Order: sequence, then C-alpha cells, then structure tokens
Amino acid sequence: MAKESLKAKERKRERLVAKFAEKRKALKAAGDYIGLDKLPKDSSPVRLHNRCKLTGRPKGYIRKFGLSRVTFREMASDGKIPGITKASW
Repeated sequence: MAKESLKAKERKRERLVAKFAEKRKALKAAGDYIGLDKLPKDSSPVRLHNRCKLTGRPKGYIRKFGLSRVTFREMASDGKIPGITKASW
C-alpha cells in the first residue's frame, strides 16, 4: 500500500492538469513558451502517473480497470469484478 502522501500528491496533480488544460492549450497554440514556463510544473500532463485506485501502487497498472495487477487478481478471484473468471481449458 502506497503512502497517503503519494496518493494525495497524485490527486493534486490531476486537479492542476484539469484546471490549467485550456490555458495550456491556448498558450501552446499561440507558441507562447514563456507563458507556459510560468504555469505550475505539476499542471503538465506528462507528470501524471497511473496508480491503482485502491492501493496506490504505481507499477503493474491495468488501464481498463484502474487497478494494479495484484489488486485485480485478488478481486477477480473473489468474484468482485463482473465478467472476469479464471481461465481454464
């Protein structure tokens, strides 16, 4: 389980990216790179990192479900994800 501070930092980055998206798009279209420089660093979408929604684990992230591989496997085994079953042939 990731530290709460890391999860909070990631949520803050997501908010900043959403807040400055339009302004960033306008500045890029105008070619105003000095103006882009003055925006907060964390408002850049490149700084975002996918994390598991439940545990905050940064690696082994499955985009379709928003979970890490470990959490996904546990939930799939418990039958908590509809339509997902363990393969057998």
